[in-house]
Amino acid sequence: MGERLRKTFACHRIDANNSINLSPSFTTFLLPAQLPNWPDGQGFATGTINLGELQVAEITRFEFVWGSHLSHDKRKGISFYKPLGIPEGFFCLGHYCQPNGKPLNGYVLVAKDSLSHSRVSTDSEAISSAALAMPVDYTIVWNSDDGMGIHDQPGYFWLPKPPLGYKALGFVVTNQPGKPDLDEVRCVREDLIDDCETCGLLLDMVSKFRKIPFKVFETRPCDRGMLGKGVSVGTFFCSSLWTTISEMPVVCLKNKDSKWKYGMPNLDQIHMLIHHYGPTILFHPREVYFPSSVSWFFKNGALLFKAGQQRNGEAINADGSNLPGGGTNDGEFWIDFPEDDDLRKIFKHGNLESAEVYVHVKPALGGTFTDIAMWVFSPFNGPATLKIGPTNIAMRKTGEHVGDWEHFTLRISNFTGELHSMYFSQHSGGAWVSACDLEFVEGNRAIVYSSKSGHASFPHPGSYLQGSSSFGIGVRNDCGKSNFCLDCSTQYQIVAAEYLGADVTEPQWLQFMREWGPKIVYDSRKELDKIVKRLPRVVRCSIANFVGKFPAELSREEGPTGPKEKDNWLGDERW
Repeated sequence: MGERLRKTFACHRIDANNSINLSPSFTTFLLPAQLPNWPDGQGFATGTINLGELQVAEITRFEFVWGSHLSHDKRKGISFYKPLGIPEGFFCLGHYCQPNGKPLNGYVLVAKDSLSHSRVSTDSEAISSAALAMPVDYTIVWNSDDGMGIHDQPGYFWLPKPPLGYKALGFVVTNQPGKPDLDEVRCVREDLIDDCETCGLLLDMVSKFRKIPFKVFETRPCDRGMLGKGVSVGTFFCSSLWTTISEMPVVCLKNKDSKWKYGMPNLDQIHMLIHHYGPTILFHPREVYFPSSVSWFFKNGALLFKAGQQRNGEAINADGSNLPGGGTNDGEFWIDFPEDDDLRKIFKHGNLESAEVYVHVKPALGGTFTDIAMWVFSPFNGPATLKIGPTNIAMRKTGEHVGDWEHFTLRISNFTGELHSMYFSQHSGGAWVSACDLEFVEGNRAIVYSSKSGHASFPHPGSYLQGSSSFGIGVRNDCGKSNFCLDCSTQYQIVAAEYLGADVTEPQWLQFMREWGPKIVYDSRKELDKIVKRLPRVVRCSIANFVGKFPAELSREEGPTGPKEKDNWLGDERW
């Protein structure tokens, strides 16, 4: 379960004024095992991707420039880097940064003009318009001498000023006061770019004397998801002036290639990716509500019900071929267990031996990445366990429902075929986790920890609280190691890959857009109120307010809709 880490040692140099500029030692993350030789294909894992008039390559080697930690807590700072090893003919679009305390595990894109382009203006006058152009100047955004009290090594942040008709895609960081060379970066013609937005806040500093804030953010394309053509450059956004997204002076790229899915893996390559990266799901040692295959669920007596005919459920074919397809979740149909108590007990416990993951493969970030979403079906979602301060309360029904769909997603670089990150779905939300923060069980196969009873996915064992961690109030998600496991590298079925057309046939049950369980409303609030009343009076009011904000699913039993009804089927994951 170890990681291969490439070590780069600290270096220093003496300036003319005899001050020492010290760059930190750092490691570059490498996956635990070597990548395989991918099956033959077209554009996947060839090192470059055509975006139309731009060809882009991914750079993961960097040279340290400046770090905010030099006079601060190293664990809380971030460091800034310029890309190294840029291929001949390609140009930098901006610098890279990431938090300290973890190995380098990011990228920036570099680009070159893939053809000499001529476009026609509105007055039919042909004008030459290259895809890339040098900036005409730089604007200083912030420097570390601006009252911050950072004296070890100065840092200067520059925004390229693009020529008319072009846009900047990133910032340049230097440790010298003079402006960078104009040749340091390139700007991109404005019809080849797309809007981006800030996401994670990486640094938030305020000058000691003039109270000027300086913030650094990650960025992402606004147009994301399976059909989104926005391409993340991997650069950052920083500012001491701009406060709204509409004022952001940097953008992302757009894939304008008519064959923009050319860099995606073919079917043989998908199978190899799943065999190589397919995670192992570990279930809690006290888990009793296991997943099963969809066909096991149908073959063992699951019934289809129709509104107005609640007493006459229809047996479902093993392949789901008699399920109504298409439409919307209109409440006309739903799936439920049979009435027999013994059969219901069997259903609730699932059947781990038959279980498999259902794979949806789709483009991400304009076709520069592949998302491999792996869906897991469980016949039953168990009751919740509430944590209120030091007290844990196992609920009788709260949180239960028939049918449970959960998923996690592998994000693969289409430049190299390397695993970049994983998304862990956790009830109504989730989180992306970088490959360097994953736990690997064998080769490059990560571990997914499934929470007890609720089946949310997490990257590490432990107890995760859905609620207010500061007050210790919420729903417990307990994860741990056990011998109960599901090997996703072998136990899988590819159910959808729209970009491959007829190469993948979607099963009929995937077209069932209604709920996989009945809707039963019950008064769990009374049970919660009884719990609150037993607490000390001094904390009762505050805790009652938090309990009132618990998810709505804790007061009713309602089966979920299937994977294709989820927002992230077409869209990006929630992050």
